[in-house]
Amino acid sequence: MTIQRPGLPEDLPDPEVLWARWALVAVVAATTEDERARHRTGTWIDDEGLHLDDSGCTWWTFSRWGGGRYVLYGEDESSECKWHEPPVDMLAGGPDWLPHEELRDRLAGNELGCVYWYDNGAWARAPYPEGLEDDGLDCGMSRFVERDEAHRLLDEYVGYGRPARALLMEHAEARRLTPELLGEHVSSLEGGAPDLAAMTRALRRAGLDASL
Repeated sequence: MTIQRPGLPEDLPDPEVLWARWALVAVVAATTEDERARHRTGTWIDDEGLHLDDSGCTWWTFSRWGGGRYVLYGEDESSECKWHEPPVDMLAGGPDWLPHEELRDRLAGNELGCVYWYDNGAWARAPYPEGLEDDGLDCGMSRFVERDEAHRLLDEYVGYGRPARALLMEHAEARRLTPELLGEHVSSLEGGAPDLAAMTRALRRAGLDASL
């Protein structure tokens, strides 16, 4: 899939596919040390959902809200929404269940680039003014939306090349990933044994293994 600039709701895949790819990266990257960190960067999952923060120009959160509802929000420096005159109302048309307090706090701090939500079987976002060239969705989410890009995010952790990456992604998307499979194919960034306990906790939060 290709994400337009600015993004369109139809550029995003089924939210369960997006969740599985993002969550898999969070699972293989999980370490007990990072879990204990006060300020986190990288890709991780917690009780609020999936997160991405490169400690530079991009951060994103992807959360489940039950009943088949999801919200995706964040920022990449390429987004023009908050700098547009007048500023884009990124919550216009949004449903009541959105985390409005969190989003308004982000808006007040000029920390929000775009908001997308999934409800009633479809992605949606606020309308954009004519001439807006980018909302940051492409730079932020292509890594998970494009399957080959998602595979490459596993390179540092999966030591057996493309077949192993594809195997883990297939099992994640089918919700049949297991600690045993992770232990077999994933290594730490240093090339040693992975932190299987932390990965298993992340796997449980992600819901990628129906047996957990």
